[in-house]
Amino acid sequence: MTAAAEQIRPLSADDLRDAWPALASDERVEGFVLLDPVEAEDFFLSLSTLGQAQIIEGLPKEKRRLWVRLLAPDDMADVLQEIDEPERDGVLALLDEPTRREVSALLAYAEDDAGGLMSPRFARLRPNMTTDEAIRYLRRQSRGTVETIYYVYVLDHDQHLLGAVSFRELFQAPSDAIVRDLMRPREKLLTVPEDMDQEQVARLFAQHDLLALPVVDADDRMKGIVTIDDIVDVVQEEATEDVQKYGGMEALDTPYLQTPFFSMIEKRAGWLSILFIGEMFTASAMGHFEHEIARAVVLALFVPLIISSGGNSGSQASTLVIRAMALGEVKLRDWWRIIQHELAAGLVLGLILGTIGFLRILAWEGLFNTYGEHYMLIAFTVALSLVGVVTWGTLSGSMLPFILRKLGFDPASASAPFVATLVDVSGLIIYFSVADLLLSGTLL
Repeated sequence: MTAAAEQIRPLSADDLRDAWPALASDERVEGFVLLDPVEAEDFFLSLSTLGQAQIIEGLPKEKRRLWVRLLAPDDMADVLQEIDEPERDGVLALLDEPTRREVSALLAYAEDDAGGLMSPRFARLRPNMTTDEAIRYLRRQSRGTVETIYYVYVLDHDQHLLGAVSFRELFQAPSDAIVRDLMRPREKLLTVPEDMDQEQVARLFAQHDLLALPVVDADDRMKGIVTIDDIVDVVQEEATEDVQKYGGMEALDTPYLQTPFFSMIEKRAGWLSILFIGEMFTASAMGHFEHEIARAVVLALFVPLIISSGGNSGSQASTLVIRAMALGEVKLRDWWRIIQHELAAGLVLGLILGTIGFLRILAWEGLFNTYGEHYMLIAFTVALSLVGVVTWGTLSGSMLPFILRKLGFDPASASAPFVATLVDVSGLIIYFSVADLLLSGTLL
């Protein structure tokens, strides 16, 4: 047994939870098996899908059955997708036959579709039941065939969704009332198709303050429910993925400390290489204006100021637009409104930065006599360049997510580093073009 596991021996589940991120997979399993059985059950259910998969894979085969049968079908399907493929069939075989069929059906869906999120265990009734019959039937269902109960769904013999009824309505109704007369009919229910993307499902939960949503197939047969606790996981997963993409890298498939070193390099090196190649064009642009720089070295002093301002404004705009897209506040059809909005914003922001740059040059010239006799022209050059570069950066940053979405890519790929690299080259062109216009015949 490793030294780390020896240290875990006297620890409670809370202590193990605190140490969990720093432990290797085998050390996690060794610590887990030392827990009290009652604590171990609660601890196992509180783990992430990846953590549960690590425990199941690390346990001897004869001890796995208890833990896989503890999970609901939708949770078990998620865990199986984290388990190495050669082990999956063996783990699936540990389930009882009805659960195995449910899990296999869930695995047929894409992981990020509504069908992949849903639980097939939901409370269901027939429309011709009386209130008393319905309550007795629901009591039997709640003993194990239903994972969570938010609403009760009314189905016909072919599993078509007819309506839904709340528990309050059932308990308040007369004992001989018929479910069909109490339910909210199908046409008034919000449902999601089984192939709807999880981000769209999460957006529906947020828009309508829902606790659960029924999932139906193309023939309107009810397949399961997506619950709010599933959506919390989706929101965290999507937000994590977007934040990592904003940083200019591929999204990680596993927690940071659990990601293999070379996998981390692979996720980061690709984008860094693309950005590096993009920055080479900046060097090419500088080379193109080598003559101007040689004649007026003072222009080179403001290159970092100019291109960083454009990159920063573009990064701001792209982040705002990407987030608005993710929340459903902005659609593809809104691109023209965004251009108008960001054009005005870019001009105002450029004027603000241009004014600051203009005053800074005047102040340094007055205090230190830094820029020579043509300092006023230099100040105007920097100020006008900032207006142009910031406006262009803002427009580019706001439009790039729309272009990527139109082409079928994830708008989050329009990350801050990517936008900054794109604007660097165009910023240099704008800067030296303005300098050539204003300084020709003097410094140039």
